[in-house]
Amino acid sequence: MRTVVVTDPPRADPGDAETLGGFGVATVHEALGRVGYLGPELRPAWPGARIGGTAVTVLCWPGDNLMIHVGVEQCRPGDVLVVATNSPSTDGLFGELFATALAHRGVRGVVLGSGVRDVAELREMGFPAWSRAVSAQGSVKATAGAVNVPVVLGGQTVAPGDVVLADDDGVMVVPRADVARALIASQARVDKEAASRAAFQRGELGLDRYGLRDQLPDFGIEYLPYEKWAEEP
Repeated sequence: MRTVVVTDPPRADPGDAETLGGFGVATVHEALGRVGYLGPELRPAWPGARIGGTAVTVLCWPGDNLMIHVGVEQCRPGDVLVVATNSPSTDGLFGELFATALAHRGVRGVVLGSGVRDVAELREMGFPAWSRAVSAQGSVKATAGAVNVPVVLGGQTVAPGDVVLADDDGVMVVPRADVARALIASQARVDKEAASRAAFQRGELGLDRYGLRDQLPDFGIEYLPYEKWAEEP
Protein backbone atom coordinates (compact mmCIF):
# COMPACT_ATOMS: atom_id res chain seq x y z
CA MET A 1 0.00 0.00 0.00
CA ARG A 2 1.30 3.45 -0.88
CA THR A 3 0.71 5.78 2.07
CA VAL A 4 -0.56 8.78 0.16
CA VAL A 5 -3.19 11.49 0.52
CA VAL A 6 -4.44 12.66 -2.87
CA THR A 7 -5.81 16.18 -2.59
CA ASP A 8 -8.60 17.77 -4.63
CA PRO A 9 -9.50 14.90 -6.97
CA PRO A 10 -12.16 15.69 -9.60
CA ARG A 11 -15.68 15.12 -8.32
CA ALA A 12 -19.03 14.54 -9.94
CA ASP A 13 -21.41 17.47 -9.68
CA PRO A 14 -22.86 17.54 -6.14
CA GLY A 15 -26.31 18.46 -7.45
CA ASP A 16 -26.30 15.47 -9.80
CA ALA A 17 -25.26 13.25 -6.92
CA GLU A 18 -28.11 14.56 -4.78
CA THR A 19 -30.59 13.98 -7.60
CA LEU A 20 -29.45 10.38 -8.02
CA GLY A 21 -29.76 9.90 -4.27
CA GLY A 22 -33.36 11.05 -4.49
CA PHE A 23 -34.13 8.35 -7.06
CA GLY A 24 -32.92 5.70 -4.61
CA VAL A 25 -30.50 2.79 -4.81
CA ALA A 26 -32.90 0.20 -6.24
CA THR A 27 -34.09 2.50 -9.03
CA VAL A 28 -30.62 3.60 -10.13
CA HIS A 29 -29.24 0.07 -9.84
CA GLU A 30 -31.96 -1.28 -12.11
CA ALA A 31 -31.77 1.67 -14.49
CA LEU A 32 -28.05 1.11 -15.10
CA GLY A 33 -28.46 -2.61 -15.79
CA ARG A 34 -28.04 -3.93 -12.25
CA VAL A 35 -24.47 -2.77 -11.72
CA GLY A 36 -22.71 -0.92 -8.91
CA TYR A 37 -24.44 -2.49 -5.89
CA LEU A 38 -22.09 -2.99 -2.93
CA GLY A 39 -23.98 -6.01 -1.61
CA PRO A 40 -26.41 -6.85 1.19
CA GLU A 41 -23.82 -6.71 4.00
CA LEU A 42 -23.80 -2.90 4.13
CA ARG A 43 -26.75 -1.86 6.28
CA PRO A 44 -27.86 1.51 7.68
CA ALA A 45 -27.11 2.26 11.30
CA TRP A 46 -30.63 3.71 11.54
CA PRO A 47 -33.52 3.50 9.07
CA GLY A 48 -34.95 6.17 6.83
CA ALA A 49 -31.89 8.01 5.55
CA ARG A 50 -31.36 8.47 1.80
CA ILE A 51 -28.27 10.18 0.44
CA GLY A 52 -26.30 10.76 -2.73
CA GLY A 53 -22.87 12.36 -2.64
CA THR A 54 -19.37 12.36 -4.04
CA ALA A 55 -16.87 9.88 -2.63
CA VAL A 56 -13.89 10.72 -0.49
CA THR A 57 -12.20 7.35 -0.03
CA VAL A 58 -10.14 6.14 2.91
CA LEU A 59 -8.11 2.93 3.15
CA CYS A 60 -7.35 1.83 6.72
CA TRP A 61 -5.74 -1.11 8.45
CA PRO A 62 -8.11 -3.31 10.49
CA GLY A 63 -8.81 -1.88 13.94
CA ASP A 64 -7.02 1.37 13.06
CA ASN A 65 -8.84 4.62 12.25
CA LEU A 66 -5.84 6.93 11.85
CA MET A 67 -6.62 7.55 8.19
CA ILE A 68 -10.22 8.51 8.89
CA HIS A 69 -8.82 11.45 10.87
CA VAL A 70 -6.67 12.29 7.85
CA GLY A 71 -9.58 11.86 5.47
CA VAL A 72 -11.92 14.22 7.32
CA GLU A 73 -9.74 17.13 6.26
CA GLN A 74 -10.24 16.26 2.59
CA CYS A 75 -14.04 16.35 2.78
CA ARG A 76 -16.19 19.07 1.26
CA PRO A 77 -19.93 19.81 1.38
CA GLY A 78 -21.81 17.16 -0.58
CA ASP A 79 -19.24 14.41 -0.04
CA VAL A 80 -19.75 10.92 1.32
CA LEU A 81 -16.85 9.40 3.27
CA VAL A 82 -16.17 5.84 2.08
CA VAL A 83 -13.93 3.75 4.35
CA ALA A 84 -12.40 0.39 3.42
CA THR A 85 -9.87 -1.77 5.25
CA ASN A 86 -7.10 -3.73 3.56
CA SER A 87 -8.33 -6.96 5.17
CA PRO A 88 -11.68 -7.83 6.77
CA SER A 89 -12.61 -5.92 9.91
CA THR A 90 -15.78 -5.33 11.92
CA ASP A 91 -14.22 -3.06 14.55
CA GLY A 92 -16.11 0.16 15.31
CA LEU A 93 -13.84 2.58 13.48
CA PHE A 94 -16.42 5.38 13.31
CA GLY A 95 -18.70 7.03 15.85
CA GLU A 96 -20.42 10.20 16.98
CA LEU A 97 -17.31 12.39 17.27
CA PHE A 98 -16.29 11.69 13.68
CA ALA A 99 -19.89 12.35 12.60
CA THR A 100 -19.84 15.70 14.39
CA ALA A 101 -16.71 16.75 12.52
CA LEU A 102 -18.09 15.58 9.17
CA ALA A 103 -21.47 17.23 9.69
CA HIS A 104 -19.68 20.52 10.30
CA ARG A 105 -18.03 20.10 6.89
CA GLY A 106 -21.32 19.42 5.10
CA VAL A 107 -20.66 15.72 4.52
CA ARG A 108 -23.83 13.77 3.68
CA GLY A 109 -22.92 10.47 5.32
CA VAL A 110 -20.42 7.66 5.70
CA VAL A 111 -20.11 4.16 4.24
CA LEU A 112 -17.89 1.77 6.17
CA GLY A 113 -16.54 -1.60 5.14
CA SER A 114 -15.95 -2.12 8.86
CA GLY A 115 -18.02 -1.38 11.96
CA VAL A 116 -19.81 1.65 13.36
CA ARG A 117 -20.69 2.54 16.93
CA ASP A 118 -22.59 5.26 18.84
CA VAL A 119 -25.67 4.32 16.84
CA ALA A 120 -28.11 6.06 19.18
CA GLU A 121 -26.15 9.29 18.94
CA LEU A 122 -25.90 9.07 15.15
CA ARG A 123 -29.66 8.58 14.93
CA GLU A 124 -30.32 11.48 17.28
CA MET A 125 -28.10 13.86 15.31
CA GLY A 126 -29.45 12.56 11.99
CA PHE A 127 -26.08 11.61 10.55
CA PRO A 128 -26.45 8.72 8.06
CA ALA A 129 -24.06 5.77 8.28
CA TRP A 130 -23.89 2.39 6.54
CA SER A 131 -21.57 -0.38 7.70
CA ARG A 132 -20.85 -4.11 7.72
CA ALA A 133 -21.38 -4.30 11.49
CA VAL A 134 -22.35 -2.43 14.62
CA SER A 135 -19.56 -2.86 17.13
CA ALA A 136 -18.41 -1.19 20.32
CA GLN A 137 -14.90 -2.53 19.70
CA GLY A 138 -12.50 0.40 19.78
CA SER A 139 -9.58 1.18 17.52
CA VAL A 140 -6.02 2.46 17.54
CA LYS A 141 -4.30 5.18 15.54
CA ALA A 142 -1.03 3.53 14.67
CA THR A 143 -0.69 2.64 10.98
CA ALA A 144 -0.64 4.76 7.84
CA GLY A 145 -3.01 4.05 4.98
CA ALA A 146 -4.28 6.17 2.09
CA VAL A 147 -6.88 8.78 1.23
CA ASN A 148 -8.54 9.43 -2.13
CA VAL A 149 -7.30 6.30 -3.86
CA PRO A 150 -9.61 3.67 -5.40
CA VAL A 151 -10.95 1.22 -2.80
CA VAL A 152 -13.00 -1.96 -3.10
CA LEU A 153 -16.19 -2.61 -1.14
CA GLY A 154 -18.55 -5.47 -1.86
CA GLY A 155 -16.61 -6.35 -4.98
CA GLN A 156 -17.11 -2.85 -6.45
CA THR A 157 -14.38 -0.30 -7.01
CA VAL A 158 -15.13 3.14 -5.60
CA ALA A 159 -12.91 5.90 -6.94
CA PRO A 160 -12.65 9.34 -5.37
CA GLY A 161 -15.22 11.65 -6.91
CA ASP A 162 -17.60 8.85 -7.91
CA VAL A 163 -21.22 9.16 -6.80
CA VAL A 164 -22.22 7.01 -3.84
CA LEU A 165 -25.90 6.39 -3.14
CA ALA A 166 -27.28 4.84 0.03
CA ASP A 167 -30.68 4.20 1.58
CA ASP A 168 -32.58 1.43 3.36
CA ASP A 169 -32.00 -0.87 0.35
CA GLY A 170 -28.20 -0.64 0.61
CA VAL A 171 -25.35 1.20 -1.07
CA MET A 172 -24.22 1.56 -4.69
CA VAL A 173 -21.60 3.45 -6.67
CA VAL A 174 -22.03 5.29 -9.95
CA PRO A 175 -18.70 6.02 -11.67
CA ARG A 176 -18.19 9.73 -12.25
CA ALA A 177 -18.10 9.21 -16.03
CA ASP A 178 -21.48 7.44 -15.94
CA VAL A 179 -23.46 10.04 -13.99
CA ALA A 180 -25.11 11.65 -17.02
CA ARG A 181 -26.37 8.30 -18.30
CA ALA A 182 -27.54 7.38 -14.80
CA LEU A 183 -29.63 10.54 -14.53
CA ILE A 184 -31.39 9.93 -17.85
CA ALA A 185 -31.92 6.21 -17.29
CA SER A 186 -33.16 6.67 -13.72
CA GLN A 187 -35.71 9.31 -14.71
CA ALA A 188 -36.94 7.02 -17.48
CA ARG A 189 -37.34 4.18 -15.00
CA VAL A 190 -39.21 6.39 -12.54
CA ASP A 191 -41.60 7.41 -15.32
CA LYS A 192 -42.09 3.79 -16.40
CA GLU A 193 -42.76 2.66 -12.84
CA ALA A 194 -45.25 5.50 -12.34
CA ALA A 195 -47.20 4.30 -15.39
CA SER A 196 -47.13 0.71 -14.13
CA ARG A 197 -48.23 1.78 -10.67
CA ALA A 198 -51.21 3.61 -12.12
CA ALA A 199 -52.08 0.54 -14.20
CA PHE A 200 -51.92 -1.75 -11.16
CA GLN A 201 -54.12 0.66 -9.22
CA ARG A 202 -56.67 0.26 -12.03
CA GLY A 203 -56.52 -3.52 -11.61
CA GLU A 204 -54.20 -4.49 -14.47
CA LEU A 205 -51.98 -7.51 -13.75
CA GLY A 206 -48.25 -7.72 -14.19
CA LEU A 207 -48.82 -10.90 -16.20
CA ASP A 208 -50.48 -8.80 -18.89
CA ARG A 209 -48.63 -5.51 -18.58
CA TYR A 210 -45.23 -7.18 -18.87
CA GLY A 211 -46.32 -9.62 -21.57
CA LEU A 212 -45.69 -12.63 -19.35
CA ARG A 213 -48.95 -14.51 -19.87
CA ASP A 214 -48.09 -15.69 -23.38
CA GLN A 215 -44.67 -16.87 -22.16
CA LEU A 216 -45.98 -19.15 -19.40
CA PRO A 217 -46.28 -22.25 -21.63
CA ASP A 218 -42.62 -21.83 -22.56
CA PHE A 219 -41.82 -22.33 -18.86
CA GLY A 220 -43.93 -25.49 -18.80
CA ILE A 221 -46.63 -23.85 -16.67
CA GLU A 222 -50.15 -25.18 -17.17
CA TYR A 223 -53.47 -24.13 -15.65
CA LEU A 224 -55.41 -27.05 -14.17
CA PRO A 225 -58.88 -26.97 -12.58
CA TYR A 226 -58.84 -28.12 -8.96
CA GLU A 227 -61.20 -31.03 -9.63
CA LYS A 228 -58.93 -32.45 -12.29
CA TRP A 229 -55.81 -31.88 -10.17
CA ALA A 230 -57.46 -33.67 -7.21
CA GLU A 231 -58.28 -36.69 -9.36
CA GLU A 232 -54.71 -37.24 -10.45
CA PRO A 233 -52.75 -39.95 -8.59
